[in-house]
Amino acid sequence: MRIILASIYPWIYVLLFLTIPFDNYVRALPNILMGILVVTFPFIIRKEHFKKLKKVPALVFTIFCAYMVLNAAINNRIEGDFAMVNKILLSLGFLLLYIPIDDYKKVKRAILFSAIAVITFSVVNIFVIINTSEDIVLGFSRQVIEALLIDRIYLGFISICSILISYQALRPQFHPNNKYHLLNIIINVLFIFLMVSKIAVIILALIFLTRQLYGKNKWLRFPIALVFLSGLTALIVTSTKLVRKNASGQKETFLEQTLTWELRTEVWKCVDLIRKKEGIIVQGFGFEGTKDKLAACYEDHISDDAKRTTFVEEQYNTHNQFLDIYFQSGVIALLLLLCFVLVVFIRNRKHFIPTAFLVVLVSYFMVENVFHRQVGAYYVGFVLITLLIQNQLPENKVEKENE
Repeated sequence: MRIILASIYPWIYVLLFLTIPFDNYVRALPNILMGILVVTFPFIIRKEHFKKLKKVPALVFTIFCAYMVLNAAINNRIEGDFAMVNKILLSLGFLLLYIPIDDYKKVKRAILFSAIAVITFSVVNIFVIINTSEDIVLGFSRQVIEALLIDRIYLGFISICSILISYQALRPQFHPNNKYHLLNIIINVLFIFLMVSKIAVIILALIFLTRQLYGKNKWLRFPIALVFLSGLTALIVTSTKLVRKNASGQKETFLEQTLTWELRTEVWKCVDLIRKKEGIIVQGFGFEGTKDKLAACYEDHISDDAKRTTFVEEQYNTHNQFLDIYFQSGVIALLLLLCFVLVVFIRNRKHFIPTAFLVVLVSYFMVENVFHRQVGAYYVGFVLITLLIQNQLPENKVEKENE
């Protein structure tokens, strides 16, 4: 029986990966598959499987998760904080459930095929909208945004993961699979620009800069790449900068006019006001308390009536996972999370691929509360696998990193 379960288990795990982006359409299926994995796990796990874990970073992340639960329990906020704490534990569980699997290639292929499936679904929907609508602007059209399978920020997340996996699989010599991985990189990059995911584009630029720190002549390549990207950014911003006066006479830049950045800049103003007012937050406000404080700030500091009503009714969160952890559970929780990031960086700094995945994780933490969405928790779980499991990311032979 154990042999049969052990042979089926990896495929159930892979199927779970494939269904994650379709959560809105088959919401019950990922939960069912996760339940099957949890029930099967005790029957196939062996002591030697735990040796795959990088002990120190895995321990730090486990302590962070435990503190989040303990903080909620001590402050009688288990019920209120459950929504987010549950997502954090889901990421940890996703990592632990991977331990019995020996073939990491299956998981990588699942991410690649999942990204292609998401792109295909979204592009088909977009073409349907184009054929049925007379006036449409790609990227900024509400219809286009709604045609995407999941939120743009998570589409960018999975596309970037797919790009890194394909890049890591490329070989300097001829290999029949090289053309497929190169094609996958091109498709995902084009899709990121098609859906105008500014956050994903910025993260790709950061990954490109990070890559310059590895290999030959890194101290020469990095400043050249930095100057090039800075010049390109300045050119784009200068050529597209639209300055206009709104009803109150204030000037808005192109960056502030776009929906996602306008929302974030307004939210972060309130986050900063709350942070300054409260000083050092020790125990945290809890999930509900954080929402209430943000809503009160929106009510008091947003002058535009329509915008204020929208922000209060939608209860927009901090759009920064680090600050969200700080507001919800206090300074100790934040320090534990930062300690985890630092430990992982120190352990992986000599290797490009895991460092790139860490850049992706930290970047998304800076602009999104990924633990507020189940899909975000799953993708964090995948990044944890790449960072905390031994020998899961052998560098390709293109990279000779310490030369």
